[in-house]
Amino acid sequence: MLKEILKDHTIILASGSPRRQQFFKDLDLDFTIQVKEIEEVYPDHLEAEEISDYLAQLKAKAFTDLKSNAILITSDTIVWHKNKALGKPKNLDEAKQMIASLSNDTHTVITSVCFRTNKQVKVVNHTTKVTFKKLTTEEITYYVDTYQPLDKAGAYGIQEWIGFIGITTIEGSYFNVMGLPTHLVYETLTSLATS
Repeated sequence: MLKEILKDHTIILASGSPRRQQFFKDLDLDFTIQVKEIEEVYPDHLEAEEISDYLAQLKAKAFTDLKSNAILITSDTIVWHKNKALGKPKNLDEAKQMIASLSNDTHTVITSVCFRTNKQVKVVNHTTKVTFKKLTTEEITYYVDTYQPLDKAGAYGIQEWIGFIGITTIEGSYFNVMGLPTHLVYETLTSLATS
């Protein structure tokens, strides 16, 4: 359906995330993947969705020459907890510390998506609240040692073992916690293609 609406456009997904790439396949979209490495640094005064909005746009700015029919899509996910942004952990010890800080508490997962054409830039974001039960040290260690938490904001994947056993409630989009608010992507691409 969306594929037909977008048939005259080239969709460029600027993400190395296998989860985001799979979402685009599952949305039945034709797209190419182009990733440009950028240093993900943001001004200290930014908070919550301001951070993810800024980083999604920063990733889009790395692409200088878009063709007239191209739609470039970049995104960024952060975990916002106790007025602090948790990105991807640098090592396994930091991953354990991050998950321990989320234990027995509620945090917010924010994903921003930037859509850029040669005429306009549109940024959307979605917020999901996630609550973890009180996790034991053994559960945290098992997860960090068995899975790959280093490529995930907040050091966990909701779709993995820790999500199965640890998450008690979720308020908002499940897919947003995985890294892409798919309903917003669908709506925004539809409006861009038909406007």
